[in-house]
Amino acid sequence: MALSLDTVSPDSNPNVAALGRPASAMPPEKRLDMPTQSLRRWAESEERKPLLQHPKLGTRLARLFVFGGGLLLTAYGTYEMYQVVSVSRTTALQWVLVALFTVNFSWIAIAFTSALLGFFALLRRPGHRGPLPSSLQQRTAIVMPVYNEQTDRTYAALEAIYESVQATGLGDQFDYFILSDTTHPDAWVAEERAFLALRERLGPGARFYYRHRQKNHHRKAGNIADFVSRWGGHYEHMLVLDADSLMTGECIVRLAAAMEADPDAGIIQSLPLIINRNTLFARVQQFAARVTGPVIAMGLAVWMGRDGNYWGHNAIIRTKAFAAHGGLPDLKGKPPFGGHILSHDFVEAALLRRAGWSVYMLADLQGSYEESPPSLIDLSARDRRWCQGNLQHTRVISAKGLKLPTRQHFATGIMSYLASPFWLFQLIVGIALVLQTTYIRPEYFARDFRLYPIWPRFDPERALALFALTMGILLAPKIFGLLLMLIRGDDRRASGGCIRLIISSTIEMILSALLAPILMLIQSGSVFQILLGRDTGWQPQRRDDGSIPFKDIVRRHRAHTVLGALAGISAFMIATSLFLWMSPTIIGLLLAIPLSWLSGQLDAGLALKRLGLLRTPEEYRPPAIATRANELQARNITFGFDDADSIRAIYADANLRERHIEMLPSAQPRKRGVIETERALAEAKLVDAETIEDAVSWLHNKERMVVLHDRALIDMLVHLNAKPPEAQAAE
Repeated sequence: MALSLDTVSPDSNPNVAALGRPASAMPPEKRLDMPTQSLRRWAESEERKPLLQHPKLGTRLARLFVFGGGLLLTAYGTYEMYQVVSVSRTTALQWVLVALFTVNFSWIAIAFTSALLGFFALLRRPGHRGPLPSSLQQRTAIVMPVYNEQTDRTYAALEAIYESVQATGLGDQFDYFILSDTTHPDAWVAEERAFLALRERLGPGARFYYRHRQKNHHRKAGNIADFVSRWGGHYEHMLVLDADSLMTGECIVRLAAAMEADPDAGIIQSLPLIINRNTLFARVQQFAARVTGPVIAMGLAVWMGRDGNYWGHNAIIRTKAFAAHGGLPDLKGKPPFGGHILSHDFVEAALLRRAGWSVYMLADLQGSYEESPPSLIDLSARDRRWCQGNLQHTRVISAKGLKLPTRQHFATGIMSYLASPFWLFQLIVGIALVLQTTYIRPEYFARDFRLYPIWPRFDPERALALFALTMGILLAPKIFGLLLMLIRGDDRRASGGCIRLIISSTIEMILSALLAPILMLIQSGSVFQILLGRDTGWQPQRRDDGSIPFKDIVRRHRAHTVLGALAGISAFMIATSLFLWMSPTIIGLLLAIPLSWLSGQLDAGLALKRLGLLRTPEEYRPPAIATRANELQARNITFGFDDADSIRAIYADANLRERHIEMLPSAQPRKRGVIETERALAEAKLVDAETIEDAVSWLHNKERMVVLHDRALIDMLVHLNAKPPEAQAAE
């Protein structure tokens, strides 16, 4: 088993070598079998039986309220839309409009009833959970997967989490793992330097570990699976973080205690709030997440019950259950619909739930945080990957043995992206109908005998009332969240008071409305690209507040602006009423370039911050862990690890080089006759090089990764001269 380094001597612990040598980067392996799960085969006999009895009546009533209420609202909305278009004979195009409206309206109707449920639940529930547990019986691994991240941020967050956990007095029950899938050589060596410096500062008792995978097979899901299958046997639970996650020690201890108290729990998810954001776009997201997020999350938590979902981070997982049932299969075919599953978290939760393990959310648990993309373009880049992952779930939703609520989660994720093209089609059909009634000569008399002509008509009063109902349902979750903030005195005062809070909510609603048509086109484009077979890949996220070059913004949004201009001109020429009806969409598209530019500006976000607008309680009174993480990040920046050249660092620092070589996995034997191109090129360049500067200037990133993974090539690197022979002779 994994031994605590602060409770054993160097002689008794294989992790601490003799003669004062530092501990190894990882504990000894303790493997768990992690079989690949089948989506086609499952028998009910394989499902475990719960050890405890859990009440189900409340969950069933909540689902009846959410889905029954959503169904009634949809039926009413569909009836009203039919009445709008059926004043005269209903045409085929009008039936298409009714069908599209029904799909789109059902989506927002269920979101409304779920948010209403969350609003009522939050009115009834207190915001505290009693005293902190005084002891824990089981061990938990806190794991942070990283992929080409800045070490000054990630290591600061992890160190702050460690300090916060230690402050609870229960730190001995937790070990910390940095699981690297980094593919950039400078970032990789920076991670190792930051890890070694962290261990030196905190000492071996901190139990920090680091592992780098040579090939990031199956990306984040494969990264976690590699840890579970090789070291998971040491730990009853693992708490999974993202590179931008931050969690207080109290939150982590409460999650671990909840897992210990519930032997049927497989995954317990927390609700991460967004913090530390400064650009206008990020502060709008931060404000919306703080005001509306808890209402939506609590509604989900109530009706999902123990058939919940997993968001991939800020959650605690029962390690053996995950190993036994969380092994993801590859989907047949090529990406974007085939290959490994991008949105792995939904599927992992579905498989654990199928096996009889409970998955649920503690939506009122405080102390869980994350960050968000700094601009609209950064959000769209992440959204493209999420879109592909959710559309892949069309291949998973029919898997054998899944629970009905699980299939609903998949359907919700799929619809969250299909809603954009459905909305786009509804707009197009609406324009076509107005165009038809304006310019196309109607068939005044049908072939059957009639005394009166058939006029293609709409009911404008019903249409206006239905529009008001739709907007009310759409904005209701935001209003529910605002009401809760106004009711709660501490939150209201921390957000700037009643007037500032209302102004901030108005700003958020207006900006969200203007950005909505842009996001509609972006997501519709993503859906169409995926349907055409284009794979997204996996790019590292940009997490800082730096603005995007204006020319890149113009390139990304010029098509949206042109489309907005064409839609505006066409609508005005067809009918003034159509232009007014479409004006929110038209204005948003026309302003796509300046809105996207403004959204990523640090100055715009900070200006509103100085005015006390879009302020959240966590911004007014920053959590202690966030303040500490920012302090540690400022200190880490002074180390310069992220700015250093990896080849120069390995060449110049003998201790770093020795530890780097120790952390490398065992070399795989090369098959005769198989020549790796990058290795051959890297070796040839090192043979030809005379100085380290030659190697630095000649080796490309892929070749550098090969060198840093190869002990023999590192040895060749070390024997290069620091300066040209002529310069050495002159000295």
